[in-house]
Amino acid sequence: MGRKMWGLIPVFDCSQLLLLCPSQCKPSVRSITTTDAWVDSPQPTMSDQAFVTLATNDNYAKGAMVLGQSLRNHNTTRKLVVLLGPHVADPCRGALHSIFDEVIMVNVMDSGDAANLALMKRPDLGVTITKLHCWTLVQYSKCVFMDADTLVLSNIDELFEREELSAAPDPGWPDCFNSGVFVFRPSNETHKQLLTFCAEKGSFDGGDQGVLNSYFNTWATADISKHLPFIYNLSSIAIYSYLPAFKRYGHDAKVVHFLGKVKPWNYSYDAQRGEVRGHSASPDPCHMHPDYLLQWWQLYATSVLPLLQKVYGDAPFSSGFVDQSSPDKLHEDVREQAKPSPPPSQRVSSEERKQRWEAGQIDYLGDDSFTNIEQKLNSFLK
Repeated sequence: MGRKMWGLIPVFDCSQLLLLCPSQCKPSVRSITTTDAWVDSPQPTMSDQAFVTLATNDNYAKGAMVLGQSLRNHNTTRKLVVLLGPHVADPCRGALHSIFDEVIMVNVMDSGDAANLALMKRPDLGVTITKLHCWTLVQYSKCVFMDADTLVLSNIDELFEREELSAAPDPGWPDCFNSGVFVFRPSNETHKQLLTFCAEKGSFDGGDQGVLNSYFNTWATADISKHLPFIYNLSSIAIYSYLPAFKRYGHDAKVVHFLGKVKPWNYSYDAQRGEVRGHSASPDPCHMHPDYLLQWWQLYATSVLPLLQKVYGDAPFSSGFVDQSSPDKLHEDVREQAKPSPPPSQRVSSEERKQRWEAGQIDYLGDDSFTNIEQKLNSFLK
């Protein structure tokens, strides 16, 4: 049974915030040809609740596909929804339709929205605003937002028993919640208030996590039932900071979150050997746990790559697989012209850092940490 479910949520992207003027404020809508949606769910789907994620580019679209497939594999009974930015390629959109029940394009903002227009003075919040639009999904009574760099390890439908705003502590500052996984109730009024808050207050960390922690500022003290256990948002790079606890409780993990600058898709995969290339298994806080990284790639290889090969056909794209005839190169049949992302040890240029920021790839624990941002601001204020 085919399904076509559409929504358009107007929003600025960062470049449009800088260039937008009254004559350019009309929304741009483009039709997308859908493929048959997932029809083999083993259990009936609850139509008024949904897992929601966001993809701002092709790489994050791959992450969203792995996330969605991991939810399917663990027999979720809820709908799956993905918000897409304008930079996701058409073939990726087609592949997403094979996994998600609803694909919602996020495009240019309508000039009649006074609250959104106020944000023209804050172009740095473009990606943040995109994520906040999950509150406009009022066709659902309750949702769980999950970043596209998360992976589900077991069924987590019990999260829908929690109330807004339920989230797990952030490993960097446990009195703040991590916005990679949170329970919320869609509401146009809440969405409007969040946009107004952004316009007036901004974000203390430059991203959605700072906005949400400031807006839902009683999370740390008001209601312990809104504190999700860490197993629902296990930071893969925080494991080695308290390894004994991971050895004691890690087997209960339900969601792993690949926090940090380097994501699973930044590595390459040797399918013949069944190993991830370029990853160190040393107990370094900056490294992902190898077991979770391998799980991500195995799911990508078995369920996501075949979808991408189908929609891309003969067109080249980055598969991430190592070419066995030349182990130092990616597979020749499905390669991307751009070079892979640099390893974490290399400093990136200001332009590349800006591009990553605008794509939602914010390094909260590194270059984009609060301390570094504060130092930069202080240098300007002297």
